[in-house]
Amino acid sequence: MPFCHYLWQTMGTYRTLTEAETQDLGGRILFEDNHLLVINKRSGEIVQGDLTGDECLTDTYKAYIAARDGKPGRVFLGLPHRLDRPVCGITVLAKTSKALERLSAMFRDGNVSKTYLALVCGIPASDEALLENYLWRDGTRNKTFIAKSGTKDAKLARLKYRTAWKGERYALLEVELLTGRHHQIRCQLAAIGHPIKGDLKYGAPRSNPDGGICLQSHRIRFPHPVGGAMTEITAPWPDGWKGIPRP
Repeated sequence: MPFCHYLWQTMGTYRTLTEAETQDLGGRILFEDNHLLVINKRSGEIVQGDLTGDECLTDTYKAYIAARDGKPGRVFLGLPHRLDRPVCGITVLAKTSKALERLSAMFRDGNVSKTYLALVCGIPASDEALLENYLWRDGTRNKTFIAKSGTKDAKLARLKYRTAWKGERYALLEVELLTGRHHQIRCQLAAIGHPIKGDLKYGAPRSNPDGGICLQSHRIRFPHPVGGAMTEITAPWPDGWKGIPRP
């Protein structure tokens, strides 16, 4: 059971954040209004509780909002989408049930424009391309594989990339995600021979010092779930990507 859920059930309150935690969490808010909270997730953080029992970012921000706004009751924060634990960048949370329902539908129906930055091993032969593959997820190993059309439970995955920078050993790709499959970017880029830097699970030769991978949810664009105004948010340059020029 996630730490904050346990604490709430046993003591009726959220844990007290340190001053440093409070400043850090506040500084990572990219957008906020009455319905939305958009935050900059770090590599290694989980956004939803899992079997590890590690405190998840959603619960940490509930504690932050409860303290900041002096809320006596339970804080509502819904999660309409997820980022893999080793991925960093934009994470959208819903502060109301109405926003959660509508955002979940937008993500499910492909009405959210999502752009990622991926630092990959090697230099792709094509500066830009559309990748289309059928992907099959192995839940036991928490890994996704390229499959043949017609394979049971395989789903079509589509993305576009363009090469934003080339170095001697790595290339920076700007990836437009056209579908939202499990480990899609990681699997499809590895399938063309260019795994993401640090991604040992999909063939990178070595890990990153922080244990994460060089994949960032960089930009997101969607109609506001309450009001409909087009909302576009860009994440700051990832920590640790030194020497790589911004696209």
